Amino acid sequence: MVPAIITAAGMVLLFVVLAYYRTWLKAIVPQPLKQSLDDYPSVTVIRPIRGLDAGVEGNLEVALNHNYPGEVETFFVFDNGDEPAIPKVQEAMLNHPDVAGQRCSRILFCGEPPAGRTGKLNAMLRGLEEATGKLIAFCDSDVRTDKDSLTHLVDTLVDNPESGSAFAPVAVTSAPQTMGDAAYALLLNGLYGPVTAAVAKGNGGELPFIMGQFMVLRRSAIERIGGLESIDGQLVDDMYIGARMQQAGLHNIVSPRSVSILQEGLPSKEFWALYTRWIMFSRTGLPGWGFRIHAAVPVALYWVSLVLAAAAASQGWWVAAMANAVVPAVVPWIYADLHRAIGGARLGPVNRWASLFVLLLAPVVFSASYLSRKVHWRGHVYALNGQARLEQGKAATVESA
Repeated sequence: MVPAIITAAGMVLLFVVLAYYRTWLKAIVPQPLKQSLDDYPSVTVIRPIRGLDAGVEGNLEVALNHNYPGEVETFFVFDNGDEPAIPKVQEAMLNHPDVAGQRCSRILFCGEPPAGRTGKLNAMLRGLEEATGKLIAFCDSDVRTDKDSLTHLVDTLVDNPESGSAFAPVAVTSAPQTMGDAAYALLLNGLYGPVTAAVAKGNGGELPFIMGQFMVLRRSAIERIGGLESIDGQLVDDMYIGARMQQAGLHNIVSPRSVSILQEGLPSKEFWALYTRWIMFSRTGLPGWGFRIHAAVPVALYWVSLVLAAAAASQGWWVAAMANAVVPAVVPWIYADLHRAIGGARLGPVNRWASLFVLLLAPVVFSASYLSRKVHWRGHVYALNGQARLEQGKAATVESA
């Protein structure tokens, strides 16, 4: 009787996993573009930069060489004048001088963040002080936009009169050089990207938060949530901005076109830190359970099936063991297939096993995200409280080299 129940359980678990896979695969199909505008509003693009990203020259080239039909000013915001990317930005600005106000670009310095504020938010606020555009866009330094990305994003925002923000989904498109690169790509392309697409599709194209690698906001929406200063104390700035938008009755709309993130040469040890940080971000930045359930269920079923298969094998119930072993074999293949479908580079024979690295680490990383009280992020060390938010009264300090 028990072997039959375990066998049936394995079949049910496989059905559920495949149902999630079909849902994700349908969701990542490119959506129709929004209608182009007759008159495009001016935009200020604020790009916080810390450290030296892979492919920085290419990222800067497309940052200043765009086809946006309206006026654009671009601010590159650094903590101080010692940042290694400053010469790269200066060279890019020389190669793209201002033309009739269409490509105004400047370097700004924001200093070290005060207590209870992340370095990214501090840079965002500094850029906002100088911004003259009707719309405000923020773009991470490791994002590789294309010439039409900003136009698509503004089309998405303006198309919905109730929107406060629009953001572009992201995908890792560069070929992995290390196991850490492959694991990062599979985590983003195989899990976060499809889940974001599926939840947004179920909500009519909007989400109750922002994944803010590349986002554009209405000035009126920023004022309506009490200004970006109201985000102080939060570890996950962009997600919390989106949550505040929804609380204010505004919508966060997902753009129909994604942008690329370049990741090259990530050591496995650094991926561990990144993985833990993302789980922390999910805990504090994701309102509700819709997104979390979508992301967590296949991973949980992977482990349930793995345990059932091992237990059945230990008792010599080989049919039950094989029935449950199918899910642990299928889930890594699903993530690798979604990675390719969303635009990821082909994985080599070794790197295809990086999905096992992600899955087997999941329980350990989840536990570590609750135990850790510090986050190392972009050269800063942030002290956290029990809710994984910034501990008040302690300034974010620069990590020593």
